[in-house]
Amino acid sequence: MAKEKIVLAYSGGLDTSVILKWLKETYDAEIIAFTADIGQKDELDGLEAKALATGASKVYIDDLRDEFAKDFIYPMFQSGALYEGQYLLGTSIARPLIAKRMVDIARAEGATAIAHGATGKGNDQIRFELTAAALAPDIKVIAPWRSEEFRNQFPGRAEMIAYAEKHNIPVQASAAKPYSMDRNLLHISFESGMLEDPWFDASAEENKGMYVLSVSPEDAPDQAEYIELTFEQGNCTAINGERLSPLGVMEKLNELGGKHGIGRVDMVENRFVGMKSRGVYETPGGTILFTAHRKMESITMDREVMHLRDGLISKYSQLVYNGFWFAPERLALQALVQESQKNVTGVVRLKLYKGNVIGAGVKSPVSLYNPNIATMEADPTQAYDQGDATGFIRLNALRLKVSSAVQSE
Repeated sequence: MAKEKIVLAYSGGLDTSVILKWLKETYDAEIIAFTADIGQKDELDGLEAKALATGASKVYIDDLRDEFAKDFIYPMFQSGALYEGQYLLGTSIARPLIAKRMVDIARAEGATAIAHGATGKGNDQIRFELTAAALAPDIKVIAPWRSEEFRNQFPGRAEMIAYAEKHNIPVQASAAKPYSMDRNLLHISFESGMLEDPWFDASAEENKGMYVLSVSPEDAPDQAEYIELTFEQGNCTAINGERLSPLGVMEKLNELGGKHGIGRVDMVENRFVGMKSRGVYETPGGTILFTAHRKMESITMDREVMHLRDGLISKYSQLVYNGFWFAPERLALQALVQESQKNVTGVVRLKLYKGNVIGAGVKSPVSLYNPNIATMEADPTQAYDQGDATGFIRLNALRLKVSSAVQSE
């Protein structure tokens, strides 16, 4: 009989390298290694040869950057999603795409299971598995870190390194940094190790070497740089007049943001599994795009539509963070978001300076801002009679007066 096939989300690091070999031995299965290119750059170098040398029967390294930008980052940014007021969801939004492609490969290869190297304490296990449940409930998911057998065999990093050496698995454990990193087109995250102490200052001069995508604001140019972002129906389509794909926009904004020290966030967040965790994030391009998009909305989006959408930001952000990208409620919210964006068209001018994104102008052919109505001078349109405000205020004050009278009695 043909061996069972398992598709493994493979990064080439110590954990997934050990897991690849462990799965092959434990399940006596063919392991198909899958790596999604979502903007990791040189982290992908040599992965195919390494996976094959470790025991994979086949390796997929798929360039998903265009799909990631167009179908995941852009729709999420239209929603204004911001988890707990700070996090632009860089890791969260990548996981459903990776899991979706794993399911596609499993179908194509006739695999009965997919596997991942996420730990039992984190959010990623949930994101991978909820996506699989939504798209392929018949495919089994293997999570080695939740297996007692696996944890008994590998209680710590030393045992994993020894296992890798025994099986001639090439790992760079000696060069490992005292924190974990996860990079993609939208951001890079840093967690664990020294960062587990929330009093540790990740922005200190001696920790400059940790950052990858941006210079520190102190080292950014002393001269501000102006840029213009063109939007069409809520999506950025050009920078400084040059038309770009969503991928091109993200790459260009990352370059500009990194140059000016933009997009660093250090926060303690609430994981879905119940614990708090500290993360440091670099999101240079995303921070610029988020700010520009909000400014574009300010003159093009109807007040009540904006307030309705804004009231759903927290819910939308939670759905992305918790792994419900393919859930019906996220899809329903996305339909509302998409409708809200139909007139978000125009140009935003920004000034980039030492970690700051400063608004420097906004214009739109469908602007709802009318200077003749908003002016403090005489209104040539006579669209607004200041006297009308008297009755408006009186009606809105009525319930407050009644409540005050009752309290006084």
